[in-house]
Amino acid sequence: MTDNTIAIVMVFIGLFLIGGVFSLARQGLKIGAAVCAVGAALAITAGVMWW
Repeated sequence: MTDNTIAIVMVFIGLFLIGGVFSLARQGLKIGAAVCAVGAALAITAGVMWW
């Protein structure tokens, strides 16, 4: 059960960072949006692989 909980948390963090991508892109902060996009991709990939 613990492994699934960690995977769910990682996917949730990835989704949270995707929201940050949209927010930073709307503000015109392209570098910040790119960093959040990379972090979101890594978090979602980690969550899926951990599952």
